[in-house]
Amino acid sequence: MNKLPEKPPRIRGENVSQIIAKIQQDPEFGKQVVDYNNRYLAWDDLRYRISDPEKRLGVWGVMKLLRVMRYEPVFFASLGLKYSTTPEIQRSLHIFDQYLSGTIQIHNKAIRLEKSYIVNSFMEEAIASSILEGAVTTRKAAKEMLKKGIKPRNKSEQMVINNYEALQSVLRMKEEQLTPEFILDIHRIVTKNTLDDAAVGRFRETNEIEVVDPATGVVYHTPPDHTKIPELIKELCWFANTDDEDAGTFIHPIIKGIILHFLIGYIHPFEDGNGRTARSIFYWYVLSRGYWLFEHMPISRVILRSKKGYALAYLHTEYDEMDLTYFIQYNIRCIEVAQKDLIAYIEKKQSEQNATKAIIRTIKKINQRQADILRQMMEHSDEYFTIREIEKTHAVVYQTARADLLRLTELGYIKKEKRGREFMFIFNEKCDLWKEGGVSS
Repeated sequence: MNKLPEKPPRIRGENVSQIIAKIQQDPEFGKQVVDYNNRYLAWDDLRYRISDPEKRLGVWGVMKLLRVMRYEPVFFASLGLKYSTTPEIQRSLHIFDQYLSGTIQIHNKAIRLEKSYIVNSFMEEAIASSILEGAVTTRKAAKEMLKKGIKPRNKSEQMVINNYEALQSVLRMKEEQLTPEFILDIHRIVTKNTLDDAAVGRFRETNEIEVVDPATGVVYHTPPDHTKIPELIKELCWFANTDDEDAGTFIHPIIKGIILHFLIGYIHPFEDGNGRTARSIFYWYVLSRGYWLFEHMPISRVILRSKKGYALAYLHTEYDEMDLTYFIQYNIRCIEVAQKDLIAYIEKKQSEQNATKAIIRTIKKINQRQADILRQMMEHSDEYFTIREIEKTHAVVYQTARADLLRLTELGYIKKEKRGREFMFIFNEKCDLWKEGGVSS
């Protein structure tokens, strides 16, 4: 962004009532208020929709009045947070909850969500989250590095590996409570070998930290004083761990996860790595509350497509009296897009499963996983695969991946070649699989 959005005016009751008295006869007034509030537009958005300053202030005044009446409090005393559940947010949350049944169906057929899908999604999330924070790499190169277990050659590639390890870590720790030590551990993982050792896994001890647009130099956010960080983090952990009954109010788990994401970004407790830590904590929270579908949804890939919207969601919240609805709504929309991406991915995988079944019908001597590996190698018949790559992409131990590849080699469907110190495997195009049982390429 070249410039910051305009901060909304402070609304005074007597001023608004006078303006409303003048314009309430306007038939468009009520429609605009309802429409703009349902879409939860910010003051900055109204400047382009209502040219008359007096009418704009009147519409905004009524919008704010209605919002105040619908605010849900967030028990985080230090910041005075609140939010509204708009019709759009409610509808989206309902759809997300429907997917907790444990089965996803496409075209009335159930789809298996394999461990390898999680691996692929975590790779995509790790790559996008790193690029969001300035990593200079391509998706293809970064994914190749993760799949083949190649050592990172620079800071950007190290960021990708760190993020991937952090996601695997939060998946393992989803039954644990959030503590300051937990947050420090996540930060330690996401910044390993990318930050001075003195700052890794430690809260910042300086105020010389600002959130700045690297291209324009525009300052987005000045975080709280560093002396307040321990208490703010302690309060954040209480908020994450406290049940709704104890807090006295219900916050939908996905909304609560988004609020935790916002809080880490707002508090900015570290010299670097705050965004990556925040997104990791979000994943930890929703997974800890049983939202298993998020294992398959790389949300940062969607955020990467709309970086300006991500920044504006933070700014609109901070500028408008810490109204979190802007940030919640933005993230909900990203989750919706990620869910649609997942469905498209699953449809592709469903087609792959059909191809795998055809291979199994043809070759009686291999199991489901080996058929998946063979199908993968058939589809990339000009590429070499390593044992490490199969280990990572199919979420198995090294010995299992090795045994699978050797079994397929023994049957003649793939070839083994020595390249340097490592064995490489490639599909054997001379085998009879193309002709057997109607399996096609």
